[in-house]
Amino acid sequence: MGTGHLKIDLDALVANWRALDAASGASVETGAVVKANGYGLGAGRVARALAQAGARKFFVAAAEEGASLRQELGEGPEICVFGGHMAGDTDMIGDLGLTPMLNSLEQLTRHFEALPGKPFGIQLDSGMNRLGMEPAEWAAVADIALTAGPRLIMSHLACADEPDDPANRAQLDMFRAMTDGVNVPRSLSATGGILLGPDYHFDVTRPGVGLYGGLPFADARPVAHLSFPVIQTRVVEPGEFVGYGKTWTTEHQRTIATVAAGYADGVIRAMSNNINMYHDGVACPLVGRVSMDLITVDITDLNTVPKSLFLLCDEQSVDTVADAAGTIGYEILTSLGGRYSRRYCQGAA
Repeated sequence: MGTGHLKIDLDALVANWRALDAASGASVETGAVVKANGYGLGAGRVARALAQAGARKFFVAAAEEGASLRQELGEGPEICVFGGHMAGDTDMIGDLGLTPMLNSLEQLTRHFEALPGKPFGIQLDSGMNRLGMEPAEWAAVADIALTAGPRLIMSHLACADEPDDPANRAQLDMFRAMTDGVNVPRSLSATGGILLGPDYHFDVTRPGVGLYGGLPFADARPVAHLSFPVIQTRVVEPGEFVGYGKTWTTEHQRTIATVAAGYADGVIRAMSNNINMYHDGVACPLVGRVSMDLITVDITDLNTVPKSLFLLCDEQSVDTVADAAGTIGYEILTSLGGRYSRRYCQGAA
C-alpha cells in the first residue's frame, strides 16, 4: 500500500465522551460536536458510535452537514446547526428535522416565516463577537422568540482553554444576565468549558475536540493513529544533504527512510526538521523539508527497516504534532488527508 493508513479507535472516542459526560454532571445532557466531518475522522461513524453510547444531541456547522448526518443517524437524535437558518436552507431544515441555532433577527424572521412551528434554538453573543444575537438585539426579540418555544439557548466561550482568563467569568456573567429566568435549556460549554466546572455547565454541554483526543482535555485517550509506508531507504554519508533546499545535512553516516507522506496528506510543511515519527516506541526524527508527497526520516537508531512509521500514536498526540507545526490540534485533525486508507476499530475489532 502506497498511502497513509488512519486507524480510528471508536472505543477511545466513546470513553472520552463518557468521561466528559461524567464531568458535566448527572443533571446535564452531554451532546457531541461532529462538525467538519467529525473533526476529520468521519462524522457518520463517529456519530453512530456516540449515539450507541447514549448521545442524543449532535452539533454541526452548516445545514449541509446536518443533512448528511441525518442520513447516518436516522430519525430521533437532534441535530443542531451552529450556522443557523441561512438563505437556501429551508427545505433541508424542514424536511430533515434540523434545529438551527438562530443567530440574528434576520435568521429568526426567515425561520418563523418559512417554517412556522418547526424546531429552532437561539445563539447569543456573550462577548466573543463572532456569532449570535447581541444583548440589545436579544432584548428586542426575546419575548417573541421565547413564546415560540426554542429548544435551546446557547453561547460560546472564547478563552475556555485558558482557565484563568477573566473573559471566561465575564462571558458567564453576560450569558446569565441575558438568560436567567427563561424556561429553556441553556448551553455555554464545549470541552474547555466543561473543565471550568459546574458554574459553566447549565443544561447541555457540547464537547468537541476532547472527544477526538485533543487538548484542553489532557486525560483524553488518543483516537487517531496515523502511519505512513516506507518506500525506500538509503545510507547518507557525512556532508551529504537530504531534501529540497538542503535544509538538513548530516555530520555522520545515517540511514534515511523515504516515507509516502507530505503536505498533501496533512503533514504540514512547518513540521520540517521539527518532529519525530515513531516505530515500536522509538523516535525517528523527520529530517529535511516536507514536500507534497514525501518526507525523509532518520531511522539509524532502529534495529530493523520498518514497513511504516507513525505520526499519530500513543507516544505522540495530535497536540504535540500541532505544536511542531505552529498550529492547534483542531487544524491537524481536520487536515487529515483524503488519500489515506481508514479503519474503524470498536469492540473486539
